[in-house]
Amino acid sequence: MRHFSFLTDEHASRLFHIAPQELSRGSAPALLAVALGATLYTPADRPNLAQDIRKQAARGCLSMVICLEDSIADDAVDSAETNVVDTLTRLYAGDPEAGFLPDEGPLLFVRVRTPKQMLSLARRTGNALDLLMGFVIPKFENETGQAQRFMDALHTINASRGGGRRMRIMPIMESPVMIHGETRASTLSGICDVLQANRDDVLAVRVGATDMSSAFGLRRSRDLTIYDVKVVASVIGDIVNMLGRPDNGFVISGPVWEHYSNSERVLRPLLRRTPFAEANEMPLRDRILTANLDGLIREIELDLANGLLGKTVIHPTHVPLVHAMCVVSHEEYVDALEIAGKNGGGASASPYGNKMNEMKPHQAWAGQTLLRAAAFGVAAENITYVDLLEASMN
Repeated sequence: MRHFSFLTDEHASRLFHIAPQELSRGSAPALLAVALGATLYTPADRPNLAQDIRKQAARGCLSMVICLEDSIADDAVDSAETNVVDTLTRLYAGDPEAGFLPDEGPLLFVRVRTPKQMLSLARRTGNALDLLMGFVIPKFENETGQAQRFMDALHTINASRGGGRRMRIMPIMESPVMIHGETRASTLSGICDVLQANRDDVLAVRVGATDMSSAFGLRRSRDLTIYDVKVVASVIGDIVNMLGRPDNGFVISGPVWEHYSNSERVLRPLLRRTPFAEANEMPLRDRILTANLDGLIREIELDLANGLLGKTVIHPTHVPLVHAMCVVSHEEYVDALEIAGKNGGGASASPYGNKMNEMKPHQAWAGQTLLRAAAFGVAAENITYVDLLEASMN
């Protein structure tokens, strides 16, 4: 598996200064956490789940979550769970009708409701559990002991697998007790304690902005990013503050963008014309604006600026935008190379001659940038996100 594997060698060599690395389920967890990219959620009750997984993998989706929680009606949970077990069993066996082999991607997770369901699913799935990277845990908090019960269930599953690959979790920060101001600090502190005590069991942390908005009776429009909803943005800031510190933090993914079709808009587009005109890709800009995806592009930029990497997505059209925006630019890469490892301090003009690189303050940024470069590659000089979008979306 690797990002942009659908490109021909000739096309990839034109776009990339350094191509994305090959990945597998056995790659270093720190690299996999960064490489998740656009994590596509799909309801567990879809009738052609196996084919859907293969189709999205072929289109460049590297991580998927099969959801047994909010996307499934309460009275459909039992049948949806059976569908998951049957699907994983078929994929593991290489069922010709599924058209999917066990050593292919994407990285698969199941979003469960309870520790009991997690244990039941693992038991029923048997050896086919090898296809999963782990589980996504909703409304993660430990004020009621919920977080620790999920960790205990994970430890039971891993112990039962003997020498098999370790299953990991991705907790979602979306519980009301974590959102509300009067309980947020203590709840986040408790969450941090549980996650730090079980670091090897945690791949990445996810942010549930839909539930955060719901806690205040809000829903953002396609004209706005989640950072325009100040009460939610403050929660995200506190999550990054507590869980995203470079010395001992976790990769934190960006929240879902809910919109995927055209509708009336109130505010003017913010997507600049110049990069598209210079790349002779004005029709591509028109497509993005028509689908109102310029708001998603802006939110991804703000995710990166606020310490979040990758994104939860609920529609396949969002995947190429997320991945194009995650590629490290040539300018970022040469800056990171100049800074990395120079712990003695000092400052100098950047190789591009347009900013100051300070060796101590930018050290953590450089390390994170080089890890992202390994996962998503480094764009060739003079290649912009527009060129990457064009390659991905066409």
